[in-house]
Amino acid sequence: MRNGSIPGTRGRVRPLTLFGDAPLHTPCREVTDFGPELAGLVEDLFATMYAAQGVGLAANQVGESLRVFVYDCPDDDEVRHLGHLVNPRLVETDGVSLRGPEGCLSLPGLEAGTERYDHAVVEGFTVTGEPVTVHGTGFFARCLQHEYDHLEGRVYVDHLTGWRRRKVLRQEAKASWSRRNRPESTGTARD
Repeated sequence: MRNGSIPGTRGRVRPLTLFGDAPLHTPCREVTDFGPELAGLVEDLFATMYAAQGVGLAANQVGESLRVFVYDCPDDDEVRHLGHLVNPRLVETDGVSLRGPEGCLSLPGLEAGTERYDHAVVEGFTVTGEPVTVHGTGFFARCLQHEYDHLEGRVYVDHLTGWRRRKVLRQEAKASWSRRNRPESTGTARD
Protein backbone atom coordinates (compact mmCIF):
# COMPACT_ATOMS: atom_id res chain seq x y z
CA MET A 1 0.00 0.00 0.00
CA ARG A 2 1.24 3.46 -0.88
CA ASN A 3 1.59 6.24 1.63
CA GLY A 4 0.03 9.49 0.47
CA SER A 5 -1.98 10.28 -2.59
CA ILE A 6 -1.10 9.11 -6.06
CA PRO A 7 -0.13 12.08 -8.26
CA GLY A 8 -2.68 12.86 -10.93
CA THR A 9 -5.62 11.01 -9.43
CA ARG A 10 -7.37 14.30 -8.70
CA GLY A 11 -6.29 15.90 -11.97
CA ARG A 12 -7.93 16.08 -15.35
CA VAL A 13 -6.31 15.15 -18.61
CA ARG A 14 -5.73 18.26 -20.70
CA PRO A 15 -5.12 18.54 -24.44
CA LEU A 16 -1.45 18.73 -25.38
CA THR A 17 0.05 21.65 -27.25
CA LEU A 18 1.91 20.45 -30.30
CA PHE A 19 5.10 21.45 -32.08
CA GLY A 20 4.52 24.78 -33.81
CA ASP A 21 1.99 26.02 -31.23
CA ALA A 22 3.10 29.34 -29.72
CA PRO A 23 3.22 28.26 -26.03
CA LEU A 24 5.98 25.73 -26.80
CA HIS A 25 8.25 28.34 -28.34
CA THR A 26 7.90 31.12 -25.77
CA PRO A 27 9.71 31.26 -22.40
CA CYS A 28 7.35 30.68 -19.48
CA ARG A 29 6.74 33.18 -16.70
CA GLU A 30 7.57 32.68 -13.03
CA VAL A 31 4.92 31.34 -10.68
CA THR A 32 3.99 33.93 -8.06
CA ASP A 33 0.89 32.32 -6.52
CA PHE A 34 1.50 29.06 -4.66
CA GLY A 35 -2.21 28.52 -4.00
CA PRO A 36 -4.81 25.92 -4.94
CA GLU A 37 -4.72 26.78 -8.67
CA LEU A 38 -1.05 25.77 -8.81
CA ALA A 39 -1.79 22.54 -6.95
CA GLY A 40 -4.57 21.82 -9.45
CA LEU A 41 -2.24 22.47 -12.37
CA VAL A 42 0.33 20.04 -10.97
CA GLU A 43 -2.38 17.37 -10.57
CA ASP A 44 -3.51 18.01 -14.16
CA LEU A 45 0.07 17.75 -15.40
CA PHE A 46 0.50 14.35 -13.74
CA ALA A 47 -2.85 13.10 -15.07
CA THR A 48 -2.02 14.28 -18.59
CA MET A 49 1.51 12.85 -18.48
CA TYR A 50 0.25 9.45 -17.36
CA ALA A 51 -2.56 9.42 -19.94
CA ALA A 52 0.00 10.16 -22.69
CA GLN A 53 2.45 7.59 -21.25
CA GLY A 54 5.22 10.13 -20.78
CA VAL A 55 7.97 10.50 -18.19
CA GLY A 56 7.79 14.29 -17.86
CA LEU A 57 5.52 17.17 -18.78
CA ALA A 58 5.89 20.95 -18.64
CA ALA A 59 3.02 23.39 -18.09
CA ASN A 60 3.35 24.98 -21.53
CA GLN A 61 2.68 21.55 -23.03
CA VAL A 62 -0.91 21.97 -21.81
CA GLY A 63 -1.07 25.63 -22.81
CA GLU A 64 -0.14 27.16 -19.42
CA SER A 65 2.84 29.50 -19.75
CA LEU A 66 4.10 28.91 -16.20
CA ARG A 67 7.47 27.60 -14.97
CA VAL A 68 6.25 24.22 -13.70
CA PHE A 69 7.02 20.65 -14.70
CA VAL A 70 6.33 17.16 -13.38
CA TYR A 71 8.24 13.91 -13.82
CA ASP A 72 7.98 10.19 -13.14
CA CYS A 73 11.18 8.96 -14.70
CA PRO A 74 13.74 6.22 -14.07
CA ASP A 75 17.47 6.76 -14.16
CA ASP A 76 19.87 4.35 -15.84
CA ASP A 77 19.82 2.10 -12.74
CA GLU A 78 15.99 1.84 -12.95
CA VAL A 79 15.55 3.96 -9.81
CA ARG A 80 12.22 5.80 -10.08
CA HIS A 81 12.19 9.58 -9.61
CA LEU A 82 8.76 11.11 -8.99
CA GLY A 83 8.06 14.78 -8.38
CA HIS A 84 7.48 18.27 -9.65
CA LEU A 85 9.37 21.55 -9.77
CA VAL A 86 8.06 25.10 -9.67
CA ASN A 87 10.26 27.97 -10.92
CA PRO A 88 13.16 25.59 -11.59
CA ARG A 89 16.67 26.71 -12.45
CA LEU A 90 19.10 24.36 -14.17
CA VAL A 91 22.16 25.07 -12.03
CA GLU A 92 24.54 22.39 -13.25
CA THR A 93 25.07 20.05 -16.17
CA ASP A 94 28.23 18.03 -16.40
CA GLY A 95 29.69 14.63 -16.95
CA VAL A 96 29.70 12.98 -20.33
CA SER A 97 27.67 14.46 -23.17
CA LEU A 98 25.77 11.57 -24.75
CA ARG A 99 23.59 11.35 -27.82
CA GLY A 100 20.52 9.30 -27.02
CA PRO A 101 17.03 8.82 -28.39
CA GLU A 102 14.72 11.60 -27.29
CA GLY A 103 11.05 12.10 -27.98
CA CYS A 104 8.41 14.53 -26.78
CA LEU A 105 4.69 14.33 -26.08
CA SER A 106 4.33 17.50 -28.17
CA LEU A 107 5.87 15.71 -31.17
CA PRO A 108 4.01 12.39 -30.88
CA GLY A 109 5.64 9.40 -32.49
CA LEU A 110 8.90 11.18 -33.39
CA GLU A 111 12.34 10.91 -31.84
CA ALA A 112 15.94 11.73 -32.65
CA GLY A 113 19.38 11.23 -31.19
CA THR A 114 19.89 14.33 -29.02
CA GLU A 115 23.00 15.38 -27.09
CA ARG A 116 22.51 15.77 -23.34
CA TYR A 117 24.80 15.68 -20.33
CA ASP A 118 24.52 12.60 -18.13
CA HIS A 119 24.30 14.65 -14.90
CA ALA A 120 22.01 17.58 -14.10
CA VAL A 121 21.09 19.54 -10.99
CA VAL A 122 17.90 21.58 -10.85
CA GLU A 123 16.81 23.86 -8.01
CA GLY A 124 13.27 25.07 -7.53
CA PHE A 125 10.27 24.86 -5.26
CA THR A 126 7.49 22.47 -4.43
CA VAL A 127 3.84 23.33 -4.99
CA THR A 128 3.75 24.61 -1.39
CA GLY A 129 6.77 26.89 -1.89
CA GLU A 130 9.39 24.73 -0.15
CA PRO A 131 12.86 24.89 -1.74
CA VAL A 132 14.07 21.66 -3.37
CA THR A 133 17.16 20.48 -5.24
CA VAL A 134 16.94 17.55 -7.64
CA HIS A 135 20.00 15.64 -8.91
CA GLY A 136 19.62 13.49 -11.98
CA THR A 137 21.90 11.04 -13.73
CA GLY A 138 21.56 9.14 -16.98
CA PHE A 139 18.05 9.06 -18.45
CA PHE A 140 16.66 11.10 -15.55
CA ALA A 141 19.25 13.84 -16.20
CA ARG A 142 18.04 13.85 -19.84
CA CYS A 143 14.44 14.23 -18.61
CA LEU A 144 15.31 17.16 -16.33
CA GLN A 145 17.15 18.99 -19.12
CA HIS A 146 14.31 18.28 -21.59
CA GLU A 147 11.58 19.62 -19.28
CA TYR A 148 13.67 22.64 -18.29
CA ASP A 149 14.15 23.42 -21.98
CA HIS A 150 10.36 23.51 -22.41
CA LEU A 151 10.11 26.26 -19.80
CA GLU A 152 12.73 28.24 -21.73
CA GLY A 153 10.64 27.95 -24.92
CA ARG A 154 12.81 25.23 -26.49
CA VAL A 155 12.11 21.70 -27.69
CA TYR A 156 14.61 18.94 -28.33
CA VAL A 157 14.51 19.69 -32.07
CA ASP A 158 16.26 23.00 -31.26
CA HIS A 159 19.34 20.97 -30.20
CA LEU A 160 19.51 19.08 -33.49
CA THR A 161 21.60 20.06 -36.48
CA GLY A 162 22.22 18.74 -39.95
CA TRP A 163 20.47 15.64 -41.20
CA ARG A 164 18.98 14.79 -37.78
CA ARG A 165 17.15 18.10 -37.67
CA ARG A 166 16.05 17.88 -41.30
CA LYS A 167 14.75 14.34 -40.80
CA VAL A 168 12.63 15.22 -37.76
CA LEU A 169 11.24 18.34 -39.44
CA ARG A 170 10.32 16.30 -42.56
CA GLN A 171 8.58 13.71 -40.36
CA GLU A 172 6.78 16.46 -38.45
CA ALA A 173 5.55 18.04 -41.68
CA LYS A 174 4.01 14.71 -42.75
CA ALA A 175 2.46 13.86 -39.36
CA SER A 176 -1.32 14.01 -39.13
CA TRP A 177 -1.03 16.20 -36.03
CA SER A 178 1.35 18.69 -37.67
CA ARG A 179 0.43 22.36 -37.44
CA ARG A 180 0.85 22.47 -41.21
CA ASN A 181 -1.92 19.88 -41.57
CA ARG A 182 -4.36 21.49 -39.11
CA PRO A 183 -6.95 23.97 -40.27
CA GLU A 184 -6.25 27.53 -39.05
CA SER A 185 -4.15 26.70 -35.98
CA THR A 186 -4.67 29.20 -33.19
CA GLY A 187 -1.39 28.49 -31.44
CA THR A 188 -3.20 27.09 -28.41
CA ALA A 189 -3.89 23.62 -27.13
CA ARG A 190 -5.95 21.38 -29.36
CA ASP A 191 -9.55 20.62 -28.48
